[in-house]
Amino acid sequence: MSVSVADAPAGGVLQVEIKKRSKVPGVMITQYVQELPHGKTTPDFTRKPIAATVQEGKNAVFRAVVTGEPAPTVSWARNKGDASDPEKYKPKYDERSREYILEIPNVSGAQADTYKCFATNSFGKAVCTATLTVIEAGFKKKKDNTQNDPEDFRKMLKKTTVVKKKKKEKPKKEGDIDPKFWEMLLSAQKKDYERICREFGITDFRWMLKKLNQMKKEREEEQAKDGEELEYSKGADDSSKHSMSKAGDKYTFSINSVGLQDAGLYQVDVEDATIFSTDLKIPDVEFDGMLKDAKAVEGQDALFECVLSGPAPKITWCAKDVSVEHGDKYNITVSEDMLTHRLVVKNCTPEDKGVYAAIAGVKLSKASLTVEAYLFHNGYVLHADDPNALRRGQSGADDANSLARLRKERDEAGGKSQAESNAAAKAAGADGGSGGSGIGDWTGGDKGGRYGLGKDGSGGEGLGRNGSGQGEQGKNGSGQSGLGRDGSGTGNGLSGGGLGSDGCGGDGSLQDGLKDGQLFLIKMSDIYAIRGQPAELMCKLTSGDYNGIWSKDGEKISSKPGLTTSKEGDTHKLSIQCCKDSDAGQYQFEVNDCQTDAMLAVGDAPEFDADDLKKFSNPVIIKEGQTASFKMSFSPQPSLEIRWFKAVSELLDGGGVKVVKEPNHSRLVMKDCLRSDSGEIKIQLRNKFGTVTAVSTLIVLSKPSPPKGPVELIDSTDNIIEFKWNPPKDEGGSKVTNYIIERQQVGQSTWKKMSDVSSDRTTFRDKNVSHGKRYIYRIYAENPEGISEPLETGSIMAVFPGAPAPPKVVSAFKNCIHLEWTPPEKDGGTKILGYQLEKRKKDTNQWIALNPVNEPIEALKYAVKEVSEGSEYEFRVSAINASGAGEPSGPSLMVCAKNPNMKPHFKDPEDFMVVRAGNSVRILINYEASPPPEITWLKDGAPVSPWINIINTEGTSMLVIPNSKHANSGIYTIKAKNSSGQASFDIEVRVTDEPKRPGPVSLEQWVHGKVIITWAPSPDQELDDRLHYMVEEHNSNSRVWRTIADRLFCTTHTTNVQSGQEYHFRVYAKNDMGLSEPSESPTWGVNSDKVSPSAGVSTMITFERPPSILVPLKVHMPPKGYQCYMTCAVRGCPAPNVSWYQNGICIDSNHHYYITNVHGVCSMYILRVMPDDEGEYKVVAVNSFGKAECSAKLQIKD
Repeated sequence: MSVSVADAPAGGVLQVEIKKRSKVPGVMITQYVQELPHGKTTPDFTRKPIAATVQEGKNAVFRAVVTGEPAPTVSWARNKGDASDPEKYKPKYDERSREYILEIPNVSGAQADTYKCFATNSFGKAVCTATLTVIEAGFKKKKDNTQNDPEDFRKMLKKTTVVKKKKKEKPKKEGDIDPKFWEMLLSAQKKDYERICREFGITDFRWMLKKLNQMKKEREEEQAKDGEELEYSKGADDSSKHSMSKAGDKYTFSINSVGLQDAGLYQVDVEDATIFSTDLKIPDVEFDGMLKDAKAVEGQDALFECVLSGPAPKITWCAKDVSVEHGDKYNITVSEDMLTHRLVVKNCTPEDKGVYAAIAGVKLSKASLTVEAYLFHNGYVLHADDPNALRRGQSGADDANSLARLRKERDEAGGKSQAESNAAAKAAGADGGSGGSGIGDWTGGDKGGRYGLGKDGSGGEGLGRNGSGQGEQGKNGSGQSGLGRDGSGTGNGLSGGGLGSDGCGGDGSLQDGLKDGQLFLIKMSDIYAIRGQPAELMCKLTSGDYNGIWSKDGEKISSKPGLTTSKEGDTHKLSIQCCKDSDAGQYQFEVNDCQTDAMLAVGDAPEFDADDLKKFSNPVIIKEGQTASFKMSFSPQPSLEIRWFKAVSELLDGGGVKVVKEPNHSRLVMKDCLRSDSGEIKIQLRNKFGTVTAVSTLIVLSKPSPPKGPVELIDSTDNIIEFKWNPPKDEGGSKVTNYIIERQQVGQSTWKKMSDVSSDRTTFRDKNVSHGKRYIYRIYAENPEGISEPLETGSIMAVFPGAPAPPKVVSAFKNCIHLEWTPPEKDGGTKILGYQLEKRKKDTNQWIALNPVNEPIEALKYAVKEVSEGSEYEFRVSAINASGAGEPSGPSLMVCAKNPNMKPHFKDPEDFMVVRAGNSVRILINYEASPPPEITWLKDGAPVSPWINIINTEGTSMLVIPNSKHANSGIYTIKAKNSSGQASFDIEVRVTDEPKRPGPVSLEQWVHGKVIITWAPSPDQELDDRLHYMVEEHNSNSRVWRTIADRLFCTTHTTNVQSGQEYHFRVYAKNDMGLSEPSESPTWGVNSDKVSPSAGVSTMITFERPPSILVPLKVHMPPKGYQCYMTCAVRGCPAPNVSWYQNGICIDSNHHYYITNVHGVCSMYILRVMPDDEGEYKVVAVNSFGKAECSAKLQIKD
């Protein structure tokens, strides 16, 4: 990102230009302000225009999608010309896809250029480029210069000026390059690169080509629609959206179920070249039939329907601005002609209310859905969402207020007098007839009314038929049946009693006021029953508490043989087992002065005669171009509807179709039939009682369709080509008899008939081909009606295999490059014998074979050793069969012969070394690293002394100490570091001599049969922590020396002895250099130092002794973060109390250390040592007879 600041005028705002890159490659953004306000953004491209290659005379289209707040303004420009001509350049904006489009109609060669797209708003601008390449139609010859007229020659003359020789300029860096330089290179051919670089003073061609290739990769895609790569299946596949099929050298790209969203720019790229682009346009459709508002009752379905002006397989449906799909809640259907689209909202709920929309392209149609929810009160259903459910009209200026006031007085009527009730009633109906149709048509009426809030008046005789009733409160409470005789619903009123004997009204406010439809949830429907078949009438009430009365034509009916009435909860049914003409009539069901009625009609469904039906079912077979005729007879019936169908499409009179309808028969005539007219032909008869259908078949015979590709090559040798194909998709109504094969040699114009192949074979073997020649074949299918169109293959060449994939570089070193590759998809019909590998050095044009054709490489990998260190190479490979080498593969990536960058790695080093004092120390370490690492040696964490020799060669490093001393012992560390990383390794070196012999040896016996051997330590024990002891025994029985103990780190050992034998013991000190001279013990056994019990005198034996250290602590030097385990052995009687100390501080209660004491073996464990754990550790053992201690140091290595 770069920032530049422009000088601001006095009192003005400082303007900056901040350059930054977009997330979209190839887009540069310039920001005009230092900090963007909240919610504001600079322009940017979410989809930039892509490079296009268009044939001359076609249309070129660039598309871009931009973002920014505020919305940016988009403009277009050319690099080498003017793009303002509205006839040649047509910028526009597509609201549907939100794309900015530059359309260039009828492209000419002069319009090939680099085009820029600018997006600008008040906070910045964004710019990107796209290249237009124009392919000239045909070949244009250059004009001969000799034919130019003098006027043209004069135009070619240029003015010559003398230019002083300038000093050679240094190559410009990347940051100093004019942006026009890159734009010219992107639109230029390779042959012009040198000229353009010379014009701009560029001399570093290698850097230029690398940068140019990087910019091209950002702009090109393998195959894209509007810059987005498409996935497609190979071959003809109706199940996928996109498919690519190949027939010879022809490629066909198919889009199944084309929709409005498929419009856009399609482009095909092969390798690095754009070879084709085209713009797919789909006409916009209009709404011939808009959506209409829908209303549904809760629990019912709602339907939205629209009609389009043109076919569309799919449109977008939205519910409350959210896209919906076909599923459990929504049912989306499309008519066969794809013009009528329907959306069904299933099982509506109040949450489904809202605006629904149908979107077809850029066109939109909206409608609203209203859902009426039911409110149940005392068994009555009221529409809660309908403002007119309780009021279907205004009853006067103050009827609403009067009604509310009466309801309130009714609720408080128990504490009011009759006079107050009469006043309220008078207020409600002061002027008879002022009402109209209020609640259930009961708020109007004559002045005063009669029955309270009665049917025709808003007044009445007080609030009830008998005044305020008996005993002030009334006999039956506040209303026996409600507020009026014909009140606001059906049933028994809003409450149980009234203010008088009949409450506040005559028969109740909800008894008769609610209409029939509000008592019935489901009313009866008219039924057309077939004579002799059962029929059923059904209705459903709002509650199961009611019993109704069935009647027919005004006469009550009840269950009888053949006719039954039943009730299941709130559902009432009337069933007729076998319908007769006498059963026809008007049926009613009445409950509480409400009724529903329906008509039952009895008749016969249409039917065909069995012989006519059998005759009609026979297929009609004709040849293409002939006329097909169908006839069907039937019995005359009134109101009979006759329809003809082909498959599911109805056939109407007109064009080549003639439909004749007579009372007792119907005929269908189809003229000039085509093969596509073959199929199922149906006639349908329909009346109110049913439908009957007869089916026949039309077979139109014609020549078959072409055989189905693609052609598959089975075998290919120097004199044979064998291939196969698939049978035709449509045999033309009759079986294919044979296939005809023709052949043409590429470069010739004549076709030669090769053979007739029987229909049961779909393969052909051509045995008469020439070596290396290419051939094209045509395959025809033949049946009795004729010969099909041909299936033409691409050019097929015998013998040679196809090209393998480009080799891949597995690894590269300075003297060897490892390659591998995959075999070709086509082997030419014969076994591949091997491969020929070629190399080409960078900046050369010569390919050098690494092996001759007669010595093929059999494996799919090869190690190329013929390389020079530091040189760059690319490789290609050719497959070899019996006829020779085929086409070479594409070149591999350029690779340099050098060792790959590698972190240093040591090869099998030894971590311990023992050297005799005075000898030389030689530590040799082998390693692998690239580039060569920097080697450093350390001793005990510090640099080694300068007099120690360090010898470094390629891959090895050696440390040499000519004359070693004990002081040279320690930990030597080698460190290797390069740009890829670093590694280190520790080697412990011990400089020592043979140890000195141990001190005097003494023998003790405390227990019969046991002898304790004790000796003084060797003088070298303090200097060598690896020094230990070995004990040998010689007895008078065996008379040989044998080892009874080894690797003893203590100075005592207990062994078994037997009475009557003489024993000698000797002790050796032992280290990494060998054994010391032995220290021998005095003789033991027979008569010397023998323990003999005293006769008659009891001997008191005691084991009490002060503590002693059997095995002392050792020095430990673990790395940081590693575990540490320190141990020693202590004895004493009684058992001593053992304590651990670090630098003089007791650590027995510190949980950082895990301390144990098992039978005198004392251990201390540290899980992960840290620098704080360094120091001197001491073990102190104390009992009543004395104290013993030992110590050792703990050092932490980094």
